[in-house]
Amino acid sequence: MSLIPVTILTGFLGSGKTTLLKRLLTEAHGQKIAVIENEFGEENIDNDILVTDSKEQIVQMSNGCICCTIREDLRETLQLLAAKRRKSLLEFDRIVIETTGVADPGPVAQTFFMDEEIAETYLIDSIITLVDAKHAAQQLNDRQEARRQVGFADQIFLSKTDLVTAEDTDALIHRLKHMNPRAPIKAVHFGEVPIAEVLDLRGFNLNAKLDIDPEFLKEDGHGHGHGDHGHDHDHHGHDHAPGEACNHPSHAHDHGQGHHHHHDDDVKSFVFRAERPFDPAKLEDFLGAIVNIYGPRMLRYKGVLYMKGTERKVIFQGVHQLMGSDLGPQWAEGEQRMSKMVFIGIELPRDIFLQGLEQCLV
Repeated sequence: MSLIPVTILTGFLGSGKTTLLKRLLTEAHGQKIAVIENEFGEENIDNDILVTDSKEQIVQMSNGCICCTIREDLRETLQLLAAKRRKSLLEFDRIVIETTGVADPGPVAQTFFMDEEIAETYLIDSIITLVDAKHAAQQLNDRQEARRQVGFADQIFLSKTDLVTAEDTDALIHRLKHMNPRAPIKAVHFGEVPIAEVLDLRGFNLNAKLDIDPEFLKEDGHGHGHGDHGHDHDHHGHDHAPGEACNHPSHAHDHGQGHHHHHDDDVKSFVFRAERPFDPAKLEDFLGAIVNIYGPRMLRYKGVLYMKGTERKVIFQGVHQLMGSDLGPQWAEGEQRMSKMVFIGIELPRDIFLQGLEQCLV
C-alpha cells in the first residue's frame, strides 16, 4: 500500500490559510482530503463549518473530505485516522495539516521522521508557507516565528499581492529569497489557486534536484558574503550585537533605495559548493557534530553530494536535529560532479560550517 502524502500548511495569521482550507473542504475538486486542524488557532474554521454538538472530532464534508480537529496529540490523531482508513470507516487519499499562525512547523515535520509507525503510513509531501504580502514586512520584522515559517517552507505562496505595489512585492520576494533560496515563491489569489499547485509538490522527497535560484548561487560566488551580499556596510547605524533584540518599530528600512534593503534577518541561508568529493566518514562526523550543537537553530538543509566511493549522487536533507540521506541516480556521463548544499537557519555560524565542510573533502 502506498504511503499517504501529507501537506503541512503554515503561515501568518490573516495570510489566507482559512480561505484555502475552506476551499479544500467544500469545493468539488474530486480529491478526498483529510484536513487536520490544530485547534489553538485564533482564526478557527470550526465556527463556520464545524457546528457540531457531538464529541466526535471527525466531520465528513459534503465533497467527501473530512475535517478533524486536534485536541491532543498529532500522533494520536494520525494513528486514529490511519486505523479508521484501514477498516474502511473513512476514505481519504491525503492529509493537509494546518499549524496555527504562531507555530513552528519543525516538530510537526519531525513527527513523520521519528515515529516508525507514522513513517510506515505517511510521507511528507511538502511544507507550504502562506505569506500575506500586505503585512509581511511588519510581521517579518517583528516576529521570529514568521521568519522561521519562511525558513521551513518548501513552497511559499504570497497572498494579497493585489493590495501592494509591484516594487513592494519585488522587495519582499528578494527578502524571502535570502531567507530561503530553495522554496519557489508564487503570488496567488486564494480564491482561485488551482488545487494542483498546492498538493503533490514533492518538496520533501529526497530527489536529486536542489532547487536554488541560480542567481542566488551566482551572487554568492565570491565565497565570503554573509548571506546578505555586502549590502550591510551601509546600515544606518542600527546594527545589533548578536542576540540583541531589534526593537526598532517596523520602519520600512529601505528609505527608498529599492533592493538595497537593510533587513538583517536572523533567518538566513547559505550555500556550500565543492568539486572535490567528500570523505564519507569525515562528513558524517562533522554533520553529526554541527547538528548536535546547532540543530535547534537549523531549520532546513538539503544537499546533492559527490561522495568518494560511490558512482551515485548522495542526497541528504534534514529538519532540526533529524537528517536523512539516500542514494540518488548515477552521475551521468560527462556530468560535472560536484556537491551543492544549502543551509537555512537562525544565526548559524556560516564560517564554521563552510570551513568544516571544506575539511571533509578528500
